[in-house]
Amino acid sequence: MRIPYAYLKQQTWMYRRNYPRDLQPMLGQALKQSLKTGDAKTAKQRAAEVNSKYEEIVAKAREGIVLERPQPIKVAAPVFAPSNPIIGRRTVKELAAEYLRRRSDQLRHGGFKSVRFSIGLVVSLYGSRQIGSLSRDDGRRFVSLVGQLSPHVGKSFRNRSLGLEQLVARSDKAKITAQTQKRIVSQVNHFLDWAYHEGHSPQLDFSAVRIDQKGRVASYAVPTDDEVTEMLKAGHPTIGRVLLFCLLTGMRSGEATGLLREDLVWKGNLGWFALIRPNRVRLLKTDAAERVVPLHGVLADLLPSMPDDRLFPELTVSTVTKEFAKFRVELGIDRPGLVFHSTRKWFITQCERTGVPEHFTASLVGHQSARSENRLTYGIYSAGISDEQKRAIVDGIRLPC
Repeated sequence: MRIPYAYLKQQTWMYRRNYPRDLQPMLGQALKQSLKTGDAKTAKQRAAEVNSKYEEIVAKAREGIVLERPQPIKVAAPVFAPSNPIIGRRTVKELAAEYLRRRSDQLRHGGFKSVRFSIGLVVSLYGSRQIGSLSRDDGRRFVSLVGQLSPHVGKSFRNRSLGLEQLVARSDKAKITAQTQKRIVSQVNHFLDWAYHEGHSPQLDFSAVRIDQKGRVASYAVPTDDEVTEMLKAGHPTIGRVLLFCLLTGMRSGEATGLLREDLVWKGNLGWFALIRPNRVRLLKTDAAERVVPLHGVLADLLPSMPDDRLFPELTVSTVTKEFAKFRVELGIDRPGLVFHSTRKWFITQCERTGVPEHFTASLVGHQSARSENRLTYGIYSAGISDEQKRAIVDGIRLPC
């Protein structure tokens, strides 16, 4: 479905509409906000509501009535008849099970695991309660307990069957970041929003409870040339080749371990290219991740000795990340933030240091281009860089050893 001024981003519809240029000094560049739904029909109704508010804001601005920059507009939700005796009667546990069944068909494995963990926390706390009985105080208690979690308790096999309060009791002084807290609360709010719009509960919103900490995205460390040299010379027997692939292509670990022989294409004098696309082994993280990447000459030399079906038949993302963690400790490379995904950052850094434009690098590593502030417009009008340009960039990457 095409919705004017709305687009789908990671399962959620977003609204964006630029203000007239002469009013932008007063109103800002654009009205942009989430429509808080993944359903196209609901998004269309909400976009219409926001459009009418937009017209009202512009009309008032023309008259000089602007006290402050407009805030995100609250979208109206369906109103259910209060006489319906079913609303709010089902338990949180029952609705959570139904919600997770639906989400399992919509999300990739990694994303679903994250959602399942978040919903499991709220079920452990309020599972036996009727969903209509939840209140703001319950939301405040849930957010408070989530903020006391340690980043390690959820990863332990022994803790998988424990509830939120039990996990908090086992947590140490280290606490999860505000970014992680907000992600958990956001996923729970998506569940509550779904329950409301499906007619199972009155409107609930745990996001009304403030998370005081400021969220910061943790940055990966970039391996130094000496560290890359040491890792390659050590030649890890299990992940050595996939490490080399990721260093010289910027692939994510899942993209590299899921490569099939049929994903490799010979383009004459331009050499071998890898098609990064969904296949029977794995899906991709985003739509932008689907791309064509030239294989460095070092990698092309390895191809004759690799299997005819999956290039890395025994490897999974979990295996690669765990083996890399052990490997760097064995080598004495134990800097904070240095993980296997850092190989991707090393590739991007090498491109930057050799003068490759940012939007060229973005097309190689599967990022959305940041060349234009409105990335959708740039993606519509640009056909991307040529295979010759891609080959020149990759051939310019030099291993330090």
